[in-house]
Amino acid sequence: MTQITPQPGILDIALYQGGQSQIDGHAEPLKLSSNENPFGPSPKAIAAAAAEMAMMHRYPSTDHRDLRTSIAEAHGVQADNVICGVGSDEIIHFLCQAYAGPGDEVIHTEHGFAMYRISTLAAGATPVEVAERDRYVDVDAILAAVTDATRLVFIANPANPTATLLPTAEITRLADGLPKSCILVLDGAYVEFSEGYDGGQTLAETRENVFVTRTFSKLYGLGGLRVGWGYGPRAIIDVLNRIRGPFNLSGPAIAGAQAALADTDWVAQCLRINAQERVRLTGGLRQLGLGCDDSAANFVLARFADQAAAEDADTYLKAQGIIVRHPKSYKLPNCLRITVGRPEDNTRVLAALTQHLTGPA
Repeated sequence: MTQITPQPGILDIALYQGGQSQIDGHAEPLKLSSNENPFGPSPKAIAAAAAEMAMMHRYPSTDHRDLRTSIAEAHGVQADNVICGVGSDEIIHFLCQAYAGPGDEVIHTEHGFAMYRISTLAAGATPVEVAERDRYVDVDAILAAVTDATRLVFIANPANPTATLLPTAEITRLADGLPKSCILVLDGAYVEFSEGYDGGQTLAETRENVFVTRTFSKLYGLGGLRVGWGYGPRAIIDVLNRIRGPFNLSGPAIAGAQAALADTDWVAQCLRINAQERVRLTGGLRQLGLGCDDSAANFVLARFADQAAAEDADTYLKAQGIIVRHPKSYKLPNCLRITVGRPEDNTRVLAALTQHLTGPA
């Protein structure tokens, strides 16, 4: 009897688990588990996506030229060096599908985004995990792990779930230390929250083996529309477009992303409040005796004494109707990742943790 089996590596993939969004007994919990923009998308983006719904019987653009042009104008890049995808996840998947396969290796770090490993295994390649140093990407450890079989290196900067930022000089050292046959992929999902860092854009313009990915899911609040983009050498863009589906982005998604990008006032307001509240949330956690690295993103990582303490705090917060992320699967069992919310949200989190850790005032 013939047995139907998937390609090697597929059954080694653990299903991706997103941030929890519901709690039994709480009709409208405070969700701070997925690093979403607490203010939602720009009203102009909502209106643009809604207007496009009337044209849902028409196929969308196959090459996303208008959106790519808007991205190019906003970020000072070449539109022909931009590819759009269903979130940056799809761009990551394209890279693995196009450049890695059986016998090849793909490097990611121990606390890195789960999709790096998933997409690697889906392509039949071998994921190689490299240790971090105190929750920071370790360039020397990555370079030491490179072999003749290494085809891709994925790092997120700022990193998720640690929120740490590797300096540009270290990113450049990594890029210069890799063989020309290996692509360095800089995942910039949280770049906008890190003032002064270009997400590796300059490197992607001056190196043939550096590629950056970005998303509209975080700052722009379009996680539900699923829009991301990649930028890099034209030769890589040409390869990725050969495996990209012709209509991978919907009309409403394209329209919403363009409008979100154009609403610079909304973006500036969201960034300003995030920066202020990130400082307040970090300071409040430290006052409670919790470890907390400086964050370059829209979330903070609180470190507890051990896994039991983190789980107890997580359970208490859920009892108060507050959902955060316990990144146990990211090898941070003693931590809780907390999205920076609205001012009133952060006040509520700090009050709940104070009650839990110190008791009644």
